[in-house]
Amino acid sequence: MSKQTSSTGRKNRGARSWLVPIGIIVIAGVLLATVILQFRPDQTPADTVADAGDSNTAPSEQPDLTQLEYRDPADVQAAGPVDAPIGLIVYADYQCAFCAKWTQNSLPTMMEYADAGDLRIEWRDINMYGEPSERASRAAHAAGLQSQFWQFHDALYRGGVHLPEAELTTDALVALATELGLDAEQFAADMDSPAVVETINMRAAEARQIGVTGTPTFILNGVPIVGAQPTEVFVDAIESALTAAENGQ
Repeated sequence: MSKQTSSTGRKNRGARSWLVPIGIIVIAGVLLATVILQFRPDQTPADTVADAGDSNTAPSEQPDLTQLEYRDPADVQAAGPVDAPIGLIVYADYQCAFCAKWTQNSLPTMMEYADAGDLRIEWRDINMYGEPSERASRAAHAAGLQSQFWQFHDALYRGGVHLPEAELTTDALVALATELGLDAEQFAADMDSPAVVETINMRAAEARQIGVTGTPTFILNGVPIVGAQPTEVFVDAIESALTAAENGQ
């Protein structure tokens, strides 16, 4: 999707019906937002949430969840410009059926926005289903160190279906890396390296600490979206946010 096409779409859409479904979804994300607000920087591994004061004090306003975006140029699990006007954080698991479906149905459209420079996508793994999920996360990150995170990620969700546990063993993941043309020896070393293990564990812990309990969960332009909602929900939210940004709102 080009920027020109995206801009034209925004002019035609205006304020659309996405407000209703997003409103419903935000209600489901209230707990997430409340937990985030209560965390102080020293309680959050990524140090991304501003000090909210005493955690016993009820929050007086909606927290700015865009602070959870890393916007790190070295993040191998991201797509789109670091300074894109809109950010999308995806909390997922490589054994999550709905994450696989969202990857097939909605991620390609999100990538169009990223390619157009309008969206920064940051993928975070919560690893809800134990060691196979964690191993797949480490493998995807290791692929990212060879600039093939998204290719490996898509292979883990091939055809909109997650791989069974039997295909998430170390040997199977190294074989998949080989199939994709990665340096298998380097991949295997990176997959089990302390740095990668620490990164994966930190991101999973961070997701749990801010209240993410199910996958997929999203934060789009600072707004929580819970579940694999239809692509149109994400598109309309992005278009409205971009229109607001263009109008200086």
